[in-house]
Amino acid sequence: MAGHSKWANIKHRKGAQDAKRAKVFTRLIREITVAARQGGGDAEANPRLRSAVLAGRSANMPNDTIDKAIKRGTGDIDGMVIEEINYEGYGPGGVAILVECQTDNKNRTTAEVRHAFGKYNGNLGSNGCVSYLFERKGMIMLDGEQTDLETVMDAAVEAGAEDVEEEGPMIAVTTAMEDLHAVSQTLSEAGLPVTTTELAQIPATLIKVEGKDAVTLMKLVTLMDDLDDVSQVSANFDIDDDVMAEIEDQL
Repeated sequence: MAGHSKWANIKHRKGAQDAKRAKVFTRLIREITVAARQGGGDAEANPRLRSAVLAGRSANMPNDTIDKAIKRGTGDIDGMVIEEINYEGYGPGGVAILVECQTDNKNRTTAEVRHAFGKYNGNLGSNGCVSYLFERKGMIMLDGEQTDLETVMDAAVEAGAEDVEEEGPMIAVTTAMEDLHAVSQTLSEAGLPVTTTELAQIPATLIKVEGKDAVTLMKLVTLMDDLDDVSQVSANFDIDDDVMAEIEDQL
């Protein structure tokens, strides 16, 4: 899980520094809309929608905004048609990269994703070339400066979590996809500092990346994540903590 938890940790701090709330809301609105269109507007009967709504609330999204996004997805109110597209490829060091997008213009998104891969020594591959290396799980990030690993582990394991690990100042809790809502709710009700809750693509195997490849890879992943149409970037890298700390200053 190192690749995702390290990247989630960087995104948390980067997001706090950049104050990208408007962009975060845009991504969450699209996810809620797509989830409602695919599985219906009842969050209790639609696990993906339930997770998206939970993520929206964790980001302090107004209930009215969430309700409108659901209604756009179910067709109760008009709105642009959002298409869900995944791109797969490889980055420096042979790292597998899975890019999930939600867009109203496939041609624009394809061009932007292709450019990002090419700019930092990556290659856009064919559908299915790397997706088999990932499994969708629930991912809950907590502020490790306001709690400790043992406390989170005790509560998370009891709630049904699969894994808990410390990642810099953050603590990452992994769950089965269908258990995300229940575990997150349990942790929050226990007074633990949950910062983000999301469905994530967790890699089954990791590739060690060092030196210039590590720097270039993180620049690629960061650029990809900054694209407006990209909802999530997943990669199966493993970079040492001291190297990652140095790279963060260059992002």
